[in-house]
Amino acid sequence: MTDLDHRAVRVRFAPSPTGALHIGGLRTALFNWLFARRHGGSVVLRIDDTDRERSSETYLRQILDGFRWLGVTFDEGIEEGGPYGPYRQSERMPIYRQALQRLLDDGKAYPCYCTPEELDASRKAQLEAGKTPRYAGTCRRLTPEERAAREAEGRQPVYRLKVDLDRPIVVRDVIRGDVSFEPEQIDDFVIMKSDGTPTYHFASCVDDAEMRITHIIRAEEHLSNTPRHVVLFQALGAPVPTFAHVPMILAPDRTKLSKRHGATSVDEFRALGFLPEAIVNYSLLLGYAPDENAELFTLDDLVPTFELERIAKHPAIYDVNKLRWMNGHYLRTLSLRRVYTYAEPFLKAAGYLSQNPGDDEIALAMARIDAVRERVATLIELTDGVSYFYRSIEAYDETGVHKHFKNPKEVAERLRYAAERLETVEPWDLEQTEQAYRGLIDELGISGGALIHPTRLALSGRTVGPGLFHIMVLLGKAETIRRLRKAVQWLEARA
Repeated sequence: MTDLDHRAVRVRFAPSPTGALHIGGLRTALFNWLFARRHGGSVVLRIDDTDRERSSETYLRQILDGFRWLGVTFDEGIEEGGPYGPYRQSERMPIYRQALQRLLDDGKAYPCYCTPEELDASRKAQLEAGKTPRYAGTCRRLTPEERAAREAEGRQPVYRLKVDLDRPIVVRDVIRGDVSFEPEQIDDFVIMKSDGTPTYHFASCVDDAEMRITHIIRAEEHLSNTPRHVVLFQALGAPVPTFAHVPMILAPDRTKLSKRHGATSVDEFRALGFLPEAIVNYSLLLGYAPDENAELFTLDDLVPTFELERIAKHPAIYDVNKLRWMNGHYLRTLSLRRVYTYAEPFLKAAGYLSQNPGDDEIALAMARIDAVRERVATLIELTDGVSYFYRSIEAYDETGVHKHFKNPKEVAERLRYAAERLETVEPWDLEQTEQAYRGLIDELGISGGALIHPTRLALSGRTVGPGLFHIMVLLGKAETIRRLRKAVQWLEARA
């Protein structure tokens, strides 16, 4: 860590509730969380909702619920409270007005009455003169009488920050190093709109100063804003935080990640059956290099060694296949009870579980999940993988029919014998069902596959899945025999 002063580390994640929690935003939040935990500091969740038209309570709830589901906690926030609240910008308007008044009293800000037409004309004139367009400072020089005259015309002012620079602004970025911005790139910019709401820049910097934020870890798209933020912190008389701008996430074709590339938000990944452990793990791999190139880890695993300097300077490439592989790993290795908890909403939505399942129903569901979780990558695939335990077989896999039902008369006879043999099996368990089948195979003088493969197809409608005798036990004796006899009838109709 560089440029650490003696203050306790305080970082913030400040999403705008104008959309769902994106995987890029999640990664930034996780980097903030790790940095705070690594240095014994605090992480704040602040909601930047000054965009009244686009902000949505629905998105706010999705963001909060998403973090809760992911297991990411904050030290301060709109739900946690804290000493620097409120933590929602729409509730902090008096604070912004007070900060503006201080700047006006100190001569660091002024009202601007220029109309959009006047600003546009000034911009065009500068372009024609070969200059970079910037605010000309027209209203800086207004006398009290001139201001009064403009107000008498009914003009509602915006408020601008006075910016007087004679040297470049150098932003010290932990990830990117020093980034220099020339003075002419920053003019007297607006900090308060004519309707009395602060601009993003002003609200963000006032909040960061008031909340004693020491490090700002955010997406690289904000890097171009940072010179304005530096001069705002200086005007407010606040320490300038240390910055770290995290590179963006690109799609596999190296374009900006968007919905056309598939799921991009936490809610979408959750609906597709990805686990929180996998989403967190994968997000952290996007541009961060942990010790010894480890790929599988938890947030807590990274805390002892996390450093901002280890975040890559180049964009990360999103790879859904890597996420699927990781999700499959967690489906296989997490406790069965935990996997069941994640799968339960999917099973209920499919109609496989009652809304208030009892202990026996849960135990059977867990056993069926355990039988298929080795072969699936998502909870949707898991739900499909157990589907034949819960509903009758309506059709048999076409490839399997051509391969294992190709001699219908012969196969029907074998399955009939199998059903009859299984009628005698007691108790109905793995050992007894397999013993009965092996005995029948020997008696018929056929290979094991000649009976096992058609039986799997008859019981599940599929050619792959858990062990055949696991399927039998999990279906139960009556259902196993019923499905075998149904397959016999199907085959005889085609013999």
